[in-house]
Amino acid sequence: MSDKEEEQGPKSTFSTYMAEGDQLFHKREYTKAIESYSTALTLQPDDKNCLVARSKCYVKMGDSENALKDAEDSLKEDKNFFKGLYQKAEALYTMGDFEFALVFYHRGHKLRPELQEFRLGIQKAQEAINNSVGSPSSVKLENKGDLSFFHKTDELKKVRPKPLIRSVKREPRQQGQKTPKSERTTKQLLGELYTDKEYLEKLLKDEDLIKGKTRGGERLQDVILNCISYLDTRSEFWWQQKPIYARQRDRKLLREQWNRARHLPPSDPTCYILKNLEEIDAALSAGNANGSLKKARDVLKTVQGWSEEALPNKSEVLGNLYSCIGNALMDLGDMDKALDNHLKDLELAQQSKLVDSKSRALDNIGRVYARIGKFQRAIEVWEEKVPLAQGGLEKAWLFHEIGRCYLELKRHMEARDYGTRSLSAADDISDENWQLNASVLVAQAECESKLNMLRLIKVIIFL
Repeated sequence: MSDKEEEQGPKSTFSTYMAEGDQLFHKREYTKAIESYSTALTLQPDDKNCLVARSKCYVKMGDSENALKDAEDSLKEDKNFFKGLYQKAEALYTMGDFEFALVFYHRGHKLRPELQEFRLGIQKAQEAINNSVGSPSSVKLENKGDLSFFHKTDELKKVRPKPLIRSVKREPRQQGQKTPKSERTTKQLLGELYTDKEYLEKLLKDEDLIKGKTRGGERLQDVILNCISYLDTRSEFWWQQKPIYARQRDRKLLREQWNRARHLPPSDPTCYILKNLEEIDAALSAGNANGSLKKARDVLKTVQGWSEEALPNKSEVLGNLYSCIGNALMDLGDMDKALDNHLKDLELAQQSKLVDSKSRALDNIGRVYARIGKFQRAIEVWEEKVPLAQGGLEKAWLFHEIGRCYLELKRHMEARDYGTRSLSAADDISDENWQLNASVLVAQAECESKLNMLRLIKVIIFL
C-alpha cells in the first residue's frame, strides 16, 4: 500500500482486505498478507478472526512476540475463543514456552474436544517438555494465578531450548564459580564453538561495539544476540525422542502383521510374537525403556530357538526385535549397543529384501550416528533411505534431519537445500509444524553465515 493510499485511508471493505490477506497467506507471501490484515484491522480493530490470521503470519516469519500479542488481543472480549486459544498456544510453542503452550492446548481441547489440532498440540508440547526437562514422572504441575508451569520435583533445571531470535538477559558467571552441569553439557555439545559463544557474550559487554552497525545497516547487538540464541539451541535437536511418524509407521507394520495372522490358529507362534511386540512398543512409548528392553530380549531368545517351519517370517520378526532392542538402548543412552542391534535389523532386511524393514533400520541407524555426532555417516545412511521414504510426513522429517547434519558440518548450501525440500514436503501435506521446522532450518543456515561474519569482526578487532 502506497504512502498516498495510507494518507487517504483504506479504499476497499474489510472483507476484501481479509480475503486478500488469506490469499497471500496461502501463497506464502506473509509480509504482504500482514499488510492486508493490518489494513483490515484499521476498519475493524477488534476483529478476532483477523487478529488470529495476522498472528499466523507472524509465526511463519519467526516473529513470535507479535504473534503472541495478536493472539492475546483476539481473546480480550472472549476468553473461550477457541481459534485464539489455539493460536496463543502455537505462538508460545514457537517461543519455546512449551509448558504454557501445553496449558492453552488443554484449554482449547476442553472446549472443542473434537478438533484434532488441539490433540496434536498437546502431544507435541508434552514431547517437547519431556525432551527438555525429563520424563513425566519427574514433573509436577502447579497452579500460579491464571497460568501454570512445570518444574522438577527435585530441582528445576532450565535446559529448555531458547527461541531462535529472542533477546535474553544473561547473568555473567563470577570468576571461580563452578560451571553448572547444564553448562558443561553445552560445552561438550558445542565443541570448538563454545569459545565463540563465550567471546560473543563478552562482546555484549562492550558498549561502544554493540552500538555499531554492519554494512547492511543491522545493529551489531542484534546480530550477536541472534547468534548466541542460535548456539543455545543448535544441539537440542539431536536429543529428541523417536519422531511421531516413525512410531506410527512401526504400529502400522504391526497392524498389518496382525491382519495377516488372523486366519491362523491361536496356537500359532505369530500371534504370540505380535502380542509381545505390541507390549514391547507400549512399554517404550510409556517411558519404560528397561522393561521394554528386558521383554524384547526374552522374546528374542524364544524366537531364535524356533525353526523356519514354525515361523515362516522369522527373519522379519528377528529384525523387529533387534529394532525394539536398539530403540530401548538408545533411550537408555547405550549408543554402541543400539547401533549393533539396528545394524542387525538392516542386515536381515537386506537378506530377506524387506523394504519397509530396511527403511526402518536406516532411519534408526541415522539417528544413532546423529546423536553421537557422526553427522557425515548419518547423512550417508539417511540419503540411502530417501528413495524408500513414503508419505509427506516421513519425507519432511527425513529431509530436515539431513539438512541439520549438513548444518552441523557447516555446509550451509546443502543445509538450505534440504530445508527447502523439507518445506516442500510439509506444504504438500499442509503440516504447519513441519513447515515451521523447515523454515527454521533455512533460517539457521543463514544465521551460520552471520556467525561467520562475526568471526571476521573478531579478527578485525584484534588487528
